[in-house]
Amino acid sequence: MAADPGRKGLVRKLRVAAAAATALVAALVVTGIGERESGSARLRDWTEAQAVPTVALVDVDPQPGVASLDLPGRLEAETQAPIFARVSGYVKTRKADIGDVVKAGQTLAEIEAPDLDQQLLQAKADLASAEAAAKLSQVTLDRGRSLLSSAFLSRQDLDQRAADVGVKQAAVNAAEANVERLRALTAYERVAAPFDGVVTARSTDVGALINAGSSAAAPMFVVSDLKRLRVYINVPQNYAPSIRIGAKAAVSAPEYPGRAFAATVEASARAVDPAAGTTLMQLGVDNADGALMPGAYASVRLDLAGAPGVLRIPVAALIFDRRGLRVATVDADNRVAFKTVTIARDLGAEIEIGSGLAAGDRVIASPADGLAAGDRVRIEEPQHKS
Repeated sequence: MAADPGRKGLVRKLRVAAAAATALVAALVVTGIGERESGSARLRDWTEAQAVPTVALVDVDPQPGVASLDLPGRLEAETQAPIFARVSGYVKTRKADIGDVVKAGQTLAEIEAPDLDQQLLQAKADLASAEAAAKLSQVTLDRGRSLLSSAFLSRQDLDQRAADVGVKQAAVNAAEANVERLRALTAYERVAAPFDGVVTARSTDVGALINAGSSAAAPMFVVSDLKRLRVYINVPQNYAPSIRIGAKAAVSAPEYPGRAFAATVEASARAVDPAAGTTLMQLGVDNADGALMPGAYASVRLDLAGAPGVLRIPVAALIFDRRGLRVATVDADNRVAFKTVTIARDLGAEIEIGSGLAAGDRVIASPADGLAAGDRVRIEEPQHKS
C-alpha cells in the first residue's frame, strides 16, 4: 500500500522541530556554561582585588623649623592679697562685697575690739604710774646730790639712787612702747584695702567673730589687681630649653572662642619637677578690659624654634612592638617595607623624626595590624600635610 503524502509531511515537520529544539537546548547550555565561567572569573578577580589592602599615605616632606606647642594653663592675678584680721573682736560694719572696685586705703570693714581698747587704757595707766615713779626717783637723786657735800649722804647711797632712776626710766620706756604697740593694733580695727583692685572673695559679715592672725581660717577679704594676669604652665622637660624668657605666646579661654590674648614668658622655675617631669613657667598677659578671670582655665600656644628641614609624621603612623619603634612604608612596587625610626620630639598630634626616614618616603598613615613586609597594597590618594 502506498504511503500517505500528508503523513510523510507531518513526520518531516516533526523531525525539523526536534532538530530545532535540540539546537536551541544546546545553545542554551553553551551560553549558560559561558556565563558561569565568566562570572566565576569576575568573582575570582574581585576576590583577589579585595585581598590586596588599601592604604592611605602621608608624604614625608621637610618642614619649617618652627612648631607650635599647646599646653593647659591657669590664670592668676598678678597681685592678690588675702586679708586677715590683726585684732580679735566682732565685725562692726562691712563696707565692701565681692565684685566691688576698691582703692588703696579704702575701708573694707570695721572691727569692734573692746578687749583691745581696755588693754590700751591699762597700758596708759601703767605708763602714768611709771612716769610718776621715775619723777620721784629723780627728785630723790637730786636731793642726794645736794647732801653729798655736807656728808649727810654717802657716795654709795647716791649711786644707788642714780641706778634707781635708770631702772624707773627704763620702766617708763617699756610702758611707752606698750602703749604705742596697742595704739598701732587699734589702727587695725579698720580693715583697709592694700592696693587698687577688685574684691574677689569675702568670708565675713556683720557680727562675725574674728580671731587675730588665724591664717588657718578663710581670709576676711581677697583683693586682686585684675589689670594684668599671670599664666602658669607646666612645660615638658624636652621642650623647656626651647622656650626663652621674653618669648611670645597666645592665650585662649573657652569663654572666648576664636579670640587670642597676647602673652609673654616672664619667668621659669629653672628646675624639673621629678614627679611630673615638667618645668613651671610664668607668662604675663594684659587684662586691662577685665575679660579674663583669675583662677580660670586657659590654653597657651607657644612657637618652638627647631632645626629647619625636620621630618614629621602623624602619631598614628608609629608601630611599637617587640622589634622596637617602626613605621610602615610603601616602595616603588607598592609593597610594604618597615623602617626603624627614632623620635626627636613629641609634638602631640605629630612626631618629629630623629632618624630612620628620608624626605620623599611614602609612609602609611595608619598601618593595619596584619600588614607584613613584602605585602602588596593599593594606594589611596596621599594625605598631604598642611
